This record gives sequence, structure tokens and C-alpha cells, in this order.
Amino acid sequence: MKVYQTNEIKNIALLGSAGSGKTTLAEAMLYESGLIKRRGTVEAKNTVSDYFPVEQEYGYSVFSTVFNVEWNNKKLNIIDCPGSDDFVGGAITALNVTDQALVLINGQYGPEVGTQNIFRYTEKLKKPVIFLVNQLDSDKCDFDSIMTNMQEIYGSKCVQIQYPIATGPGFNALIDVLLMKKYSWGPEGGAPIIEDIPAEEMDKAMELHKILVEAAAENDESLMEKFFEEESLTEDEMREGIRKGLVTRSIFPVFCVCAGKSMGVRRLMEFLGNVVPFVSDMPKIHNTRGEEVPAVTDGPTSLYFFKTGMEPHIGEVSYFKVMSGSVKAGDDLTNVDRGSKERIASLYVCAGANRQAVDQLNAGDIGCTVKLKDVKTGNALNGKDCDNRYDFIKYPNSKYSRAVKAVNEGETEKMMAALTKMRQEDPTWVVEQSKELRQIIVHGQGEFHLRTLKWRMENNEKIQIKFEEPKIPYRETITKTSRADYRHKKQSGGAGQFGEVHLIVEPYAEGMPDPTVYKFNGQEFKMNIKGKEEVTLDWGGKLVFINSVVGGVIDTRFMPAILKGIMERMEQGPLTGSYARDVRVIVYDGKMHPVDSNELSFMLAARNAFSAAFREAGPKILEPIYDLEVFVPSDFMGDVMSDLQGRRALIMGMDSEAGYQKLQAKIPLKELSSYSIALSSITGGRASFTTKFASYELVPNDIQQELIKQHDAENSDD
Repeated sequence: MKVYQTNEIKNIALLGSAGSGKTTLAEAMLYESGLIKRRGTVEAKNTVSDYFPVEQEYGYSVFSTVFNVEWNNKKLNIIDCPGSDDFVGGAITALNVTDQALVLINGQYGPEVGTQNIFRYTEKLKKPVIFLVNQLDSDKCDFDSIMTNMQEIYGSKCVQIQYPIATGPGFNALIDVLLMKKYSWGPEGGAPIIEDIPAEEMDKAMELHKILVEAAAENDESLMEKFFEEESLTEDEMREGIRKGLVTRSIFPVFCVCAGKSMGVRRLMEFLGNVVPFVSDMPKIHNTRGEEVPAVTDGPTSLYFFKTGMEPHIGEVSYFKVMSGSVKAGDDLTNVDRGSKERIASLYVCAGANRQAVDQLNAGDIGCTVKLKDVKTGNALNGKDCDNRYDFIKYPNSKYSRAVKAVNEGETEKMMAALTKMRQEDPTWVVEQSKELRQIIVHGQGEFHLRTLKWRMENNEKIQIKFEEPKIPYRETITKTSRADYRHKKQSGGAGQFGEVHLIVEPYAEGMPDPTVYKFNGQEFKMNIKGKEEVTLDWGGKLVFINSVVGGVIDTRFMPAILKGIMERMEQGPLTGSYARDVRVIVYDGKMHPVDSNELSFMLAARNAFSAAFREAGPKILEPIYDLEVFVPSDFMGDVMSDLQGRRALIMGMDSEAGYQKLQAKIPLKELSSYSIALSSITGGRASFTTKFASYELVPNDIQQELIKQHDAENSDD
């Protein structure tokens, strides 16, 4: 393969809902470019994409696949992304390292919830979008209805480049209103027959051509002037207008294909090669210091590693984008994130599992290498006098969590190593060893996501695992003021132990005034503050510790031990053993012994006094509440709302967005445990949701009593 320059490289993300035909289209593109001699099929499990065993087992894409094709002296780097929302990490990564989104629409269903989700990401990242209606040979395909739906959702920016003369099993021809030609194919596809538009289609073609010309002209003042004068543009002028419109997202061209028979694919690739923006046309990437990193070959060498694949017999395959400069086989570079040196022993361009060695890759290009010592996903390798770091990829919060255990406890360490390795391949996995819950928790994007992890763990790593419901990180707090004291006294020959602590506990709220006086059972306790310490707790909230001891009844040197004893009890609340938070403690009196008092004595006295006071202070359990956004087709709205109300959710608002309803709610984490499964069941997989931690709130009294009973039962079993 020749060395391509930056202005000859185009990077494209291939996106769409599950079942829209991305893998089949990728196969057709590779075939049309001559890179493969025979098209594989998903059913035969012999495609260039979806070549991992887990993908072939389940019949859906799990990993993104990087491939490239050469077309008209241009290099098209294409990343074929999984369609399921559970594997959205691959799509988000691809969108961040490419410059063009090619979004497939399933011709049987039109825009689906997966399409909407992907489009929102393109919007957020300001990426150009080309829509591609696939499966025009399906019985259920109604192209005019799909176009009406798309224009309702995406507006007048959605502009047809092509339309089919007829859809269904007999589909074999389309009209291209950019070139003003008819394309037709034999029953098995192949090379198109290109003819003039027949008379019966001319009126419709001219009408759509005029709309396209106007849409192209709107993106350039000189083209607009010419359009007003002549009401037409040349093909090259239209291409230039469309290219500019793509960059600014003011036009979303719509193409037609039947990927299974390779109909329309060659014409699509011509458009990608001729019109899609180059790397140099797109906004510049910034490093972590906010500095632009221009994609220029004469700049310093800087590589960003966006994907790690684990392949049998090879090990780690590290995929990167050349952010600036150029890289050659044999180059020595520095890993700025890990402080280590790396030699790029070999360079490849890839097409799925197939790799072709190359001597050099220039700015904007995408390639891979193997056998690096210490490079992880997200790292950067730089040449001399360059220390670029990158963190521009932001992944969504997890939606589905399960505690995971090795069936054979002796394999726990091996399981953790495998989980760490899997996270390199898919950064949307989050693995948490929770000291609080005493569980290893895997957070993912959905039940499908975790099912795939289990399959890989058991079939690839040969480790049997089981999932359990994760415990909920409840918190405990108090709702009223109480007082307690405790004397710790122990005598066992020689020096003894003695410490006595009197303290008051009360609920703490940010900004509350310092205490002055308290009344308990008619007795008044005046406070004289000698010292104050605010402890911001690792698990949220605060402990405010006030020393109000007068007359030297407790030496100041014992105060840290008293605080330590209180903190120990804060880590294990009396109701459920959960962390306590938002408490103010005032130590106001006590006693000490000139010989027997020591830090341990006061730590134990404080711990017991605090525990007794906490139990009398109206202790309450808090539960984590999450903000929830559900994107749902309007015909399922009633069922979704009814389900949420059964989950103790509080509906905060509703809105319409791009043809879907957006429902906002607050919901307890406990009720989110199986929500992804329930939502999929209610809507037939046509809805999606996002979550974000909001706050801790008091649990209802009946649930509190259940939790306390459950905790007591567990402790009695122990």
C-alpha cells in the first residue's frame, strides 16, 4: 500500500441500530474495492467484521472493527461499530477519532431508538452525518414513509441524493438526483447499468434535484449568488456545497443501498471519496492543556491509542490515530501517560483480523501495531519535544450493574486480571472492588453487555463466574439531637485503662451556626468551643467534630483518639451497618486518670458513647437517588410511566425530542437494578435511558423497617 498524505485520507464511522446491516455493508465495501474476492455473510460467520467467537456465537457485533479501502487514490479508514446500545462504547470511540458519520437506517423500520441515540452523539461531537437507507429489498420497506419520518425528525436538512424506483423483493433500480442518472442492477447486483432518467421519473427527479441544488448552494455565498442567477450548479459546485454543508451539519444527504446484493454501494463509495470532508477540513483536536494539535505531517509525532483488541496467538493489538506528524516502523516514542519508552517494531493497516504491513503512516491516518510493552487504551505516544495527552472521549454512565464472583474462589485473582483485560477492549466496563459492600461489582451498559462478559469469561478465559444482585450503598444519618456518655475502665494488673467521654450528636447541614446551648430533660448544657474540625467523608457528606471541653477534664492530646473512635462508628451505622453521614458531634465533658488514661481508652469510650447517642437521635436510612432520562416512542409512554411509578420514581417532566418522548424522573438506585431489562421488554427494545447520581434521600419508613430486619437476620446468621 502506498503512503497516503493527510489530504488523501478520510475517516468514517459506520453506525446504526442493531440489524440495520452495517456488517453486510462493510463486506460489500471491501468487495467493491477489491480487498476481498468474495463477500461473506453474518449467517455463514465468515465476514471481515464480527470475527470474534462471541460475535459469531450471538450473531451480533460486540467490538468495533477497523478496516480501510483504497478508492480513486483516496484512503477511506472505516470503523464498523456495534449497533446495540449495550456496546455504545465502540460507537462513541469511533465518532471521536473519525470525521464523518455514515448512519444506516433499516429499510423495514425507519429511524429507530438506536438511530436517535447515535444521532445525539453526532450532534454533541459536531460530526457530519450521511444517512443511508438499507434493505430496500425488504417486503416491509416503504421509502416514502421513511423519508417523511426522517424529515419530521431531522428537518429540512435531510436531503435526498437518491430514491428507489420501487422497493420490496424486486428492488433493482434507483434515481440519483445529484448525477441525474438512473442506476439499475441484475438480480444478484454487481456493476450497475447507468442510464438516462426515464420520462416517467423526470418530474420527481427534477423536483428533488432542485431541492438538492438549493441545499448545496446555501453553504457558500458565491454558490448562492450563482444559484439565484442561473437556478443551477455544476456537479463539482454541488459537491463543494455539499462538502461545506456536511462540515457545518447544515445538510444530511440521504443515499439508498441494498448492501446484501451490493446494489448502490459503488456509487456510495464514489461519493465518500469525492465529497466527504478530509481530516484537514474538520475542527482541530485539542490536547489536555487546551492547545490545538493540527493534523499536519511536518508537526511533531503524536499517536493516540483509542482501542485495544485481544486476539488469539497474537495478544494485544493496539489501534491508534496519528494526531500529528508521521510514524515509521522502528520509531522510538515516549508514552507520556506512563513515562515509558516504546519502539514501534511494526506498523499495519487493518481489515478486521487481516493486517497489512506498511512503512509509514501520516497525520490523520489510522493504523495498528502489536507487542507494545506498556500502552493502554487512552494513552499517547509522542516523539521528541512533544508531550501531548488526550482525554477527549467521554463515555456514558453505566446502566446495569451486577456483583460478580468466581465459582471457584481460588480463581478470584485470575478473574480480576481477565476483567482488567476486558476493560482495555471496552472502556464502558467499570470494575469496582467495593470495600463498603464487600463485593466486586461490574457496571455495564445493559444486561446484554454483562451476558457477553460472562460468555467470554467462561469460554475464552475458562473461568466459571456467577452474577448476584449488587448491594445498595445505603447511608445512615440522624434526625434529632441526643446526648450520651460512656466510661471505659479496665484493670488487669499493672497500668489499667480509663477514659470517660460525654458527647452530644445532632444532624448537620451546611452553613448551620455553631452550637451555644442545649437542653436535655430540663438540664441546660452551655457550649464553649475550644476547637472545631470538619471531616469531608469519602462516602459523601460530613462529620463536624467540636471540642467544647472546659476545665481540662480531658487533655487536648486525647481529642484525636476520640475523633478516631467516632469515625470508626461512622463507618458502620447501627441500623444496617452502612456508612453514616451529616452528623455534628460535640464533646463537652468527660474524665481522665493521671496514670491509666491513654489514646485507646478514649477511642473506645468515644466509640461507645457515639453509638449510644446515634441510636437515640432518630436514626434514618438514606438511599441513593438517580436522575433518569428515558427516550421512548410516544405509543409506549403510558406503559413506561406506569412501570416507573411502580418503581417509586418521581416524574419530573416530559418533552418531545426528534420524534421521541423524553421523560425525566428521579428514581431510587434499588429500583434501577433490572430497569434495562424491563424497559426493553415493555418497548420491544425501542427505548433507551441514561442515569446520573443525584442525591441521597430518606427511605420510606416501611422500607427502612424491612432493611433493618434483613440486616438483623444476616447478623444473627453470622
